Amino acid sequence: MLFRRRARMLRWLVCGRLGPVWMWKALLLFVAIAFAGQLLGVIFNKSSVQPAARSIFSSPDAQGPSLGSCQPHTHIMFLKTHKTASSTVLNMLYRFGEERDLRFALPLGYQLGYPLPFNAHRVKGYRGPRAMEFHIMGNHMRFNKPEVEKVMPADTFYFSIVRDPVSLAESSFAYYKEVAPAFRKAKGLGDFADDPKKYYDPRLRNNHYARNLLWFDFGMDHNANFSVALAQRGEAMIRRAFNLILVSEYFDQSMILLRHALCWPLDAVVSFSLNARQQKPSGIGGMSGSWVGKAAAVAGVGVRSGHSQVKTPPNLSLTEEQREKLRQWNALDWYLYKAFNKTFWEDINRFGPAQMEQEVALLRMRREDLARVCLRDGGKPVEAHRIRDKNIRPFQSGLVKILGYELQPGLDNTTRTACLRMIRPEIQYKDVLDAKQFPRTLAGPAQPGQQSQVRIARQDSSRTGERLVGGEAGGRTVEEGERDWDGSRLIRSNQTLIRGQEQGRLR
Repeated sequence: MLFRRRARMLRWLVCGRLGPVWMWKALLLFVAIAFAGQLLGVIFNKSSVQPAARSIFSSPDAQGPSLGSCQPHTHIMFLKTHKTASSTVLNMLYRFGEERDLRFALPLGYQLGYPLPFNAHRVKGYRGPRAMEFHIMGNHMRFNKPEVEKVMPADTFYFSIVRDPVSLAESSFAYYKEVAPAFRKAKGLGDFADDPKKYYDPRLRNNHYARNLLWFDFGMDHNANFSVALAQRGEAMIRRAFNLILVSEYFDQSMILLRHALCWPLDAVVSFSLNARQQKPSGIGGMSGSWVGKAAAVAGVGVRSGHSQVKTPPNLSLTEEQREKLRQWNALDWYLYKAFNKTFWEDINRFGPAQMEQEVALLRMRREDLARVCLRDGGKPVEAHRIRDKNIRPFQSGLVKILGYELQPGLDNTTRTACLRMIRPEIQYKDVLDAKQFPRTLAGPAQPGQQSQVRIARQDSSRTGERLVGGEAGGRTVEEGERDWDGSRLIRSNQTLIRGQEQGRLR
């Protein structure tokens, strides 16, 4: 009796004084929903769905000063001359094309038949004039315009870059000391400069690196005796074929002229120096990892048991008299350099020296900003063996160390991708693009724990001794008995497909 009385009193208090039960239930439900919403909001704000911080590559500074209403050029041919900072320029073309899904006229190996004159069939995937649209061509070749025109559209923008023949000779001697017989015989560059004819034999393979290398790359006879008439004809040919000739010694000014000519954003011509050699040379080091075979093959450097042979650093010191002798020895190149250096400064005067100064300053500021964001240790180049990521170690060719870069840790994905493109070495970058344009097909079902992949190796018919290696980062896989691009039958040797009658030692 007492229990029932207390129960009625409790119901009266709850329903009469504090409101009906349904209202309390609604209130509790509301509180629960609010709490859950707050909790989910905190989790959502911390999740990856939240917009990431804006990448430095999407900032307004990436565009640079306005270029007006022009449209960016996407049909571009760059004659990649040797030892002229051309690897840095090629990196810009690679980046621009990759970001916009353009099609590259890539070589079957790593050079477009060099040092033979270019032939259109050296382009991977080429099926005849106008059968396919190619946007960008820029790998090493010996220029041959009629063949280039078979590959590239009529509205293609042609440009190249030149360098003072003395500076070019210093770099060439260091890089090709073991490749060019004329350099190999000389004790040092000064020794070669004193009497080039003592060491130079025009009949020997790869001696083109030792005389009038620019003239040779532009497709002309580098052993011809100098005359003003001959030099003028060569200059005129280049002027007819090319829209712009840059100058290596004035690289930043060159990039501003190029940017305006191509109507490109500023970031497209901002770069870090690639393939640069260590100024205080020492023995080769760091040629280890999965790239060593390609590195040695392209460079012509001897490799045994996966390790480089340590060489004595080349002597590059020159007297002023020896420098003058090198200019005389490379007289055709010296003529070209003076002619296009003069034209270069005429272009700058038309552009406006004050405006050029301002835009160069912006370019350098932007490079510093990107280096601070992208590169470890403030962007200082490092020796290859110190780079933790083996896939971005530059190839070590010649008798000096080629330097590279390390990425800053902790970058967001967008920034890291853009930074990686800026420092990826030339040959690795070519493989990445090759893999995108020509996806690999598997030769057969993979065994458990193994990749179904066969490596292709063959000796390129160019006289550089370049060895083409596929099956990694862009090589294609084939069955034994299939024929290579030029009809040579591929045979199997230790799980490697090799062209018949070409199993000899790399030369």
